[in-house]
Amino acid sequence: MPIYEYHCDTCEKDFECLVFGNERPACPSCNNKKVKKIMSACTFYSKGGHGQTVKAAASASSCGGCSATSCSSCSH
Repeated sequence: MPIYEYHCDTCEKDFECLVFGNERPACPSCNNKKVKKIMSACTFYSKGGHGQTVKAAASASSCGGCSATSCSSCSH
């Protein structure tokens, strides 16, 4: 029973939905079933310096030298 993210083609809203089997979700805003599954962006929370909680995207670059998701693509 995974939770997926969807985008409604009719009202342009994004929403999450718990999906059972081959069930086709409906938009909670307009009840339309013309929805597309979208890629979820993973995030995580980490304790930063001085006990601060920091929210970061899992795909963010760790080196800060560029916007690549892997340091193997830059010289930093």
